[in-house]
Amino acid sequence: MKNTANKPAASDPHADEYGELQRLVDALFAVNPSKAVPRLDVVVLAETFDLCDDLVDVVEHLPAGSYKRQRLCDQLNSIITARGLGFVYGTVE
Repeated sequence: MKNTANKPAASDPHADEYGELQRLVDALFAVNPSKAVPRLDVVVLAETFDLCDDLVDVVEHLPAGSYKRQRLCDQLNSIITARGLGFVYGTVE
């Protein structure tokens, strides 16, 4: 379980992991922004980044296939929004 001692005030609805999916997307496309990445690469990197269970679940719900950055962001944002997690964890671009 993650330590919540350094968590912001209760009025801040963002999780400590806010923005972690953006970091994942940035890492996937750091070397070649125009390449397509297979779903498996996204899942493996998410596990490597030790994302929280909610975010791993988002990534694992990606449909099979390869993704260029914009399509991956659209898919992730759709899953995040459908689960009501956008304000807690943020969306990606």
